[in-house]
Amino acid sequence: MPFLQTALIMFLRSIIVLATLCLLSFCQKKDNLPPAPGPATGTVPAAPAPTYSFDEKPIWADEFDEAGLPDAKRWGYDVGGSGWGNNELQFYTEKKSENARVENGNLVIEARKEPVGNRAYSSARLVTKGKGDFTYGRFEVRAKLPKGRGTWPAIWTLASQSSYGSNYWPDNGEIDIMEHVGFDPGRVHVNVHTKAFNHAIKTNKGSNTLVPDFAETFHVYRVDWTPSDMNFFVDDKAIFRFENSGKGWAEWPYDKPQHLLLNIAVGGNWGGQQGVDDSIFPQRMEVDYVRVYKLVTK
Repeated sequence: MPFLQTALIMFLRSIIVLATLCLLSFCQKKDNLPPAPGPATGTVPAAPAPTYSFDEKPIWADEFDEAGLPDAKRWGYDVGGSGWGNNELQFYTEKKSENARVENGNLVIEARKEPVGNRAYSSARLVTKGKGDFTYGRFEVRAKLPKGRGTWPAIWTLASQSSYGSNYWPDNGEIDIMEHVGFDPGRVHVNVHTKAFNHAIKTNKGSNTLVPDFAETFHVYRVDWTPSDMNFFVDDKAIFRFENSGKGWAEWPYDKPQHLLLNIAVGGNWGGQQGVDDSIFPQRMEVDYVRVYKLVTK
């Protein structure tokens, strides 16, 4: 019996020693294994999409606090009676207070029935080109609009330089923050025009909303312009979104500076579709402020 016990103990010890040696050998081989393969060559994890916001304080603004002609440091004029590509009937004047002035804390742009140059109506078209040119940002204009058949006020932007295509317009883009035609009172329009999307080929992108008291009450017309999209608002109510398709400048030329324009046209291909009521003049657009806020990328 003692002999059997001794033999069993020796056998168990041999098993333990053998198991230990196998374990040590496995661990050593595992340590010498090549590293596990990484991601496929050439692949890069996708970067998170940027998020956008806007500074709380404007980088450019006019509060129209000083009476007289519009501030020459902020505003210039488009001048003439060429029809402006739309068969418009007005002559845009320069530094004529009857057509553009600051009074009672507001900018007044006034269209009048009077012969000027080769036209039967006068008005003004103020521009910030060379004095306020912006790539991206929030644009806010608080305004009260003219009324009456034949009026065509607009708050909008154009490219400050020709960067794309063979035609300045529409290849380089237009942003219509607010348009209104007097024969359809209270319907405010927002639009974008590019080479691919414009009214001349009936592909323009936009929308509209009803603002019944457009001529009696000030409203805030706004666009938020980022590298990925544009969002249009009236009094903080979202009206329309235009997205950057990523298909090139013909659809999205909006990566270059644009400048602001404020004007009242008379008649024209759209504004004059139902004629002009001469009994309504003079008519004015009043602007409480214009503010531009810088884009912030996170």
